Amino acid sequence: MNINTKINYAGRTDTGVHALNQSIDFLIPNYWQNLEKLKTSLNKILSPNIQIKIMRFRNYNFHSRFNAIARSYRYIITNNQTPFNAKYTMYKKNLNLEIMQKAIKLFEGEHDFEYFCKMGSEVNSYIRTIYDVKVTSHKNYVIIKFIGNGFLRSQIRMMTQFLIDISDHKLSIKDLEYQLNKTKKISTKLAIPNGLYFEKVWYENFNY
Repeated sequence: MNINTKINYAGRTDTGVHALNQSIDFLIPNYWQNLEKLKTSLNKILSPNIQIKIMRFRNYNFHSRFNAIARSYRYIITNNQTPFNAKYTMYKKNLNLEIMQKAIKLFEGEHDFEYFCKMGSEVNSYIRTIYDVKVTSHKNYVIIKFIGNGFLRSQIRMMTQFLIDISDHKLSIKDLEYQLNKTKKISTKLAIPNGLYFEKVWYENFNY
């Protein structure tokens, strides 16, 4: 195929984290004008865990990460772990959805999330805006969802674990307020990567 170029990704994912709709960009030789044919050829040689859903031409200056205006992540927890979902969920029983739904709303809006990211994150600013958050349940699953203009390294996993610890009464909503306001760093524990999914990225027509 003679494609040898740098690949840019819309979002980083730690080892063990999944992506439902990752977006990437790369350069291709001019003779690849039939993108459906290229997609088929690439899917034949990619790992079975990776599948290209759609390909389209973009402006030469387009960048999957820097042109994104919003991203969404979901975290999935189950109270009924099986050999088939163990790699794709966190196993946890007896979550208090009511208190988690109350606590997660504190993350909405623009905040300095320096205390909610992994040490060593090289960024120009820790300020991010979270547009919408949800904690819902479906059968044996609890789904936590975050939509924002961007997220810091391990931010979703740290916020998720904080919510779980509030549910378990190991931490309180007041603790969350202290850490979110950078009054005191209380917990930097991370939820396991298995349950985290990079869900969607928007480049235009953002509507969640």
